[in-house]
Amino acid sequence: MSRLGIFVNRQTLSSSPQLTALVKCRDAGESMGHTVEFIFPVDIKKIPKLDALFIRANTDPMNTTYVAAKMAQMYGVPVIDDPSSIQICADKINMYMHLMKKNVSIPRTKFLKKKELDAGSACQLFEELGTPLVLKEPSTSFSVRVEKVSSVLELLKIAKRFFKLSDWIVVQEYIESRFDWRIGVLSGELLYACRYIIPSETFKIQASVNGHIVYCDVESVPADQVPPEVIELGMAAGNAIGSGMYGVDIKESNGKLYVIEVNDNPSLEGGEDAHYPGMFRKIISYLMTGDASCYREELSDQVYGPPGFEDEYGLGSATTFAQADAPVENEVYSYKIDFSER
Repeated sequence: MSRLGIFVNRQTLSSSPQLTALVKCRDAGESMGHTVEFIFPVDIKKIPKLDALFIRANTDPMNTTYVAAKMAQMYGVPVIDDPSSIQICADKINMYMHLMKKNVSIPRTKFLKKKELDAGSACQLFEELGTPLVLKEPSTSFSVRVEKVSSVLELLKIAKRFFKLSDWIVVQEYIESRFDWRIGVLSGELLYACRYIIPSETFKIQASVNGHIVYCDVESVPADQVPPEVIELGMAAGNAIGSGMYGVDIKESNGKLYVIEVNDNPSLEGGEDAHYPGMFRKIISYLMTGDASCYREELSDQVYGPPGFEDEYGLGSATTFAQADAPVENEVYSYKIDFSER
């Protein structure tokens, strides 16, 4: 009998929909003949004794979920999400660089360095990418620190706030739509598909409006009713990040598709499984039947950073970055952070 651990924390259990999803997952695992137990941060020492680990708490390289994923990887325990996926998806620049390397369709995107921002460069951004623009602080999640700006003054004001948290920000053309496709991908295959209906009060799937949090509606869509090109793009985006489980957000505008985000640890509690009742069984089967040693070899800490501003993604000529195709120590690709002006 195999042991599946589901890594959770207090925040995970505080939400009724999340708790319901956890129970579904546990029941699915037990119906498949596995022993399922919830692993809290204080129980992290149990991970080496598990046969698989499924992380169902907010992932971030700076919290215990990453430690749990790294420990599982070290002991050869198959894990979702793997450390590489957590590391890549936690950094928007890192994520977009992976998509660019695989020529996955995304909105026109530039990476703006703190030292490069002034009124002139802001005007150039509007000229090149149009109006409005979307600004993202690279470590954002749940649509926090994602803002739409329509003027140079707005851009400078929002960017100044974001630069207090990061040396770089992401600037993208705005793609208007009333819903996002969310394509769940597991090891390169379709896991589920749904539409996230964007609230009329905002352009994001989650936002604070007049002091209240408004959320998107989730509409599960059968696979045969999803345009094949949407599924193909979702799988291509997931494969660009790794071989784990991802939620890929896609917008459609004027007949073109754009990947907006690739999320590790995607939501599974919003009704995504309405037309995919075997969703949890598929996840557990993948964790339990895969060869742990092969799975471990596939994991990678490969990280990409943005190219220098002299090429097609940049604004100026200065660069303090390793090029995305230039190997550095231990085959890790990363962009340098300048702390001199902090």
